[in-house]
Amino acid sequence: MPDDAAAARAAAEEESAFSHPPVDPDISSAYGDHPDQVIDFYAPRATAPDSPSPLVVVLHGGAWRARYDRRHITPFADYLARRGFAVANVEYRRGGEPPLIPGQGTAADGGAGDGATPSAGRWPETFDDVAAALDALPDLVRTALPQADPRRTVLTGHSAGGHLALWAAARHVLPADAPWRTTGPALLRGVVALAPIADFEVAEKLDVCGNASLQLLGGHEGFAARRPYADPVLLLPTGIATTLVQGRTDLVVPQAVAESYADAAAKAGEVAGLTLLEDVGHFPLIDPAADACAVVAEEIAQLAW
Repeated sequence: MPDDAAAARAAAEEESAFSHPPVDPDISSAYGDHPDQVIDFYAPRATAPDSPSPLVVVLHGGAWRARYDRRHITPFADYLARRGFAVANVEYRRGGEPPLIPGQGTAADGGAGDGATPSAGRWPETFDDVAAALDALPDLVRTALPQADPRRTVLTGHSAGGHLALWAAARHVLPADAPWRTTGPALLRGVVALAPIADFEVAEKLDVCGNASLQLLGGHEGFAARRPYADPVLLLPTGIATTLVQGRTDLVVPQAVAESYADAAAKAGEVAGLTLLEDVGHFPLIDPAADACAVVAEEIAQLAW
């Protein structure tokens, strides 16, 4: 259990990250018929004339639970746009209750507020949506963000979204019978996964987000059988440049989860960068007011430019 000072610091970090008002996109495009099958696009706010901007695809976190939708990461999307990136903020189907009302519940408890833990994710819809969104993205970008250069695409995601980013970049190494498998690797410059739930076995041992990864795969009945189709640590090597950014004082998704993925990548003959930030918890990585957010933007820029 964290001590009182660590818990208070984590709560202050979360409050800061969620204190920014949502930022409306420049345009939104549907990639399916469900209301959650939508991508919000942010045009680069600063770019050289006649110079296409790298595209950053953002997958939000929130333990794959419906109470956390893409709105909470829109300040981060806008932050990237103000640094010259074109941004695609992807929504996808999640599990549990509708989106969280500000002030009711926390990310640590999944937003339940009353102590209950909403279910995490929807199998297979959560994965269906991320795959469909990435498949539809090139055509949507051509219309919605003509300033973007899809040849310089970086995939990023926070927490549960970090898992989805790692998973989406590994679709070409999914089992042969996986419906989401692609014939070759995605055309990505790389992946920057922020405090990702990157190893389900370690996450479950640490009770990350109230057994969220167990719930995502349908409970104990489906966990073992579905892990090869869903767990990034089992989908290595990918051949795609990958960096994990992790706060050392993260109480939501502890450092051990990212370290386990990086170790597995090394054993598979691949180098996954692991940037560990001192005195940083879970939420500063997506908080435009935090220094850690600038580190994240730089990690993205190193791959994109």
